[in-house]
Order: sequence, then C-alpha cells, then structure tokens
Amino acid sequence: MHCMRVLLLEDDRRLGPLVSRGLRAEGYAVDPATSIEDARWLAHENDYDVLVFDIVVPDGDGLDLCAELRAAGNWTPCLLLTARNAVADRVRGLDVGADDYLVKPFAFEELLARMRSIGRRGPVPRPTVIEVGHLRIDPAGHEVTVDGHHVDVPGREYALLELLARRAGTVLDRGTILEHVWDWAYEGASNVVDVHVHGLRARLAAHPNAPVIDTIRGAGYVLRPGSAVR
Repeated sequence: MHCMRVLLLEDDRRLGPLVSRGLRAEGYAVDPATSIEDARWLAHENDYDVLVFDIVVPDGDGLDLCAELRAAGNWTPCLLLTARNAVADRVRGLDVGADDYLVKPFAFEELLARMRSIGRRGPVPRPTVIEVGHLRIDPAGHEVTVDGHHVDVPGREYALLELLARRAGTVLDRGTILEHVWDWAYEGASNVVDVHVHGLRARLAAHPNAPVIDTIRGAGYVLRPGSAVR
C-alpha cells in the first residue's frame, strides 16, 4: 500500500501545523498550503490521493477552488473543512463536486476516518448532471426537468430531491435526511421531513414520467425511477 499524499489548505496558524503533524504521524505525506494561490499551484503540479480544503481563507474560497479543479478534470477526492454549519454551504459543496465535509471543531480521529473513506473511492469522475429515469437535475443552476419540462422546486424541497436523487434506489432514514437537508441542531417540527416529502411528491406527480418517492415503513424514503403506486 503506497503512502497517501495529501494537499492540506488551512490558513489557521495553529490548526494547520497541528493537522499536518498529526497526519504525518499517521504515515501520510502532507503538502501544506495557507492560500488559494499556493494550493492551486500545488494541485496542478502534483498528484494527490486526498484534498483537504478549508472553505474560508484570506485570498478566496476553498469551495471555488474545488469547483475550479473539477472543471479542469481533477477529481481527486476532496474533504471540506468549515466553521459553517449552514445547509446552503453543504449543498453548495456537493454541487461543486466535493466528496465530504467536516464542521469545525472536529476530532482528529473523525478527520482520519473521513479521509480514509473518501480516499478509498479514488478519483472517479462523476457527471455534473444527475439523472434518475426521466428526471434530470442540473446542480449548478438548481434546474429540475422531467422529459425536458421544467419543474419548480423551491429551496428546501430542492435540497431534499437532490439528496434522494444522488442516492436513488437507497433507502434514507429521517435522521440522515435531517442531517443533510436541515442543520444537525434542528429543533423544529418533528414531521418536517414528511411534510416536505409530501410537497415534493405533489410537484413530481404533475409529470407522469417522473420518478416516485416510496415510503418504506419503519425505514424511510427512497427515490425510484419506476412507476410505483404514489
């Protein structure tokens, strides 16, 4: 097994060196960068097994750099570090092609686990457009169509649909959906997932060839391309 090489973009003068030392102690080869400019140059000049990008750095945005690398055909697995816990940031991270995110403060052991997880996947290119049966989602423009016809899906329902579409055929429980579409600390109505699923079903039902969201009793929801009973 070869030594995994990591590009770490982190401008925090305490956290950056701390993470670098920890990774090296675990056997990783680490190239640290404290600016977008340095990280961009390193990413273009070297091959990495994993990219670890802080979102907010003084000269730019780690999300933008991830998007730039994806557009250039670089699909090295990317983990985002962020102090933000907003849904919009997570959704945008998925949109630009990031593989995972970790909210600060984090345990070093969790960072290692997430890096191992995305590192095992390898640099597999993925389509920028998500397709499930006759459904087509363009994450960059938040555009949803069925058979070429526009489907108006507002913000939170869009995030729910994109999550289900990215994992089409997989049953997602309510906890998983809440974690990805709402904040971890969400303390609102307990039936919020069910309410949004109901609304999303109504929008899709207007299009005969649209995928359907099945309820798996006691387990959760799953998006299927077939024509199951609504």
